[in-house]
Amino acid sequence: MIDRFEGTSWARRVKVRHLESFLVLDEAGTLTAAAARLHMTQSAMSHWLAELESVVDTVLVVRGRKVQLTPAGQLLKRLAISVLGDIARTGRELNAVAEGRVPRLNVGSVWAGIAGGLPEAVIAFQQEHPDVVVSIHDGPFDTLLQGLENRAMDAVIGVLDARAHQPGLAHQVLFDDQVAIVIGHGSRHWTCSETLGFADVLHEKWVMPPGGTLTRIQMDAYLVEREASWLVPKAETASLAMMQALLQKGDYVGVCSESMADYMASLGLFRKIAIESSIRFGPITVVWNREHISATLMEFVTCLKTHAQDSPAPRPFTPPSA
Repeated sequence: MIDRFEGTSWARRVKVRHLESFLVLDEAGTLTAAAARLHMTQSAMSHWLAELESVVDTVLVVRGRKVQLTPAGQLLKRLAISVLGDIARTGRELNAVAEGRVPRLNVGSVWAGIAGGLPEAVIAFQQEHPDVVVSIHDGPFDTLLQGLENRAMDAVIGVLDARAHQPGLAHQVLFDDQVAIVIGHGSRHWTCSETLGFADVLHEKWVMPPGGTLTRIQMDAYLVEREASWLVPKAETASLAMMQALLQKGDYVGVCSESMADYMASLGLFRKIAIESSIRFGPITVVWNREHISATLMEFVTCLKTHAQDSPAPRPFTPPSA
């Protein structure tokens, strides 16, 4: 069996100082200049380089008027940049933790949250906290909530229902949302100058969220109310990118949250269909675990509340000229 540590014994003898000095030598270009920057004598610098080459058991530089890195030297330079970068980043994160701050926030969100102010909140938050990395994850609310249990997520944005009231969770309502019906550039109705209503697209090919999702449940209830429960979607997807592609390239009708519909309409990608009665989606809320709270997280929640639905207003639809 091959020892999993085979070939790494040399690395145990490499010190951080070795890597720092090697990068200084590469940048300075000469032993004399590197020695001056490191406050060493040239002989001490030469001795240090010989020691490092002995540790890795190969020549790292070609000496001349200006040192040139050998292929082995290039490999060690790559290692030095990676290792020293990780050390510096970890140092900043350790300092943040020591000061009671969090160096990274993992935030999960359904489509509605992303369209309803999450990007604006991230921008505003990082203006005040430039050292905090915000990692955004999208997906079904149930899946994202599981991340709160195993600490993979610090906060999750979704619809306020029984799932947000689980023991140990806290929440803040951000805004109320509806369900919208939309078409894209691929629809034969896209260039129609008249206001389009539900009856105009009822017999078209529909793209809907998967069965069991809140948006689909609300949409199915609306179809029953409109005596159209016979409607069977031609495609089901939980992916906004997939729905957008279908509406862009094919003659389909889509269903999504109104906040997302308004955002996509503001970009000229969707056109909303007028409906006689609203299809309630529910309050969009941010949820977090009470046991994993931090001052940084609460400041982010404040930004979310401030910028909730602070997205571009939908512009009036203007049919393309013939």
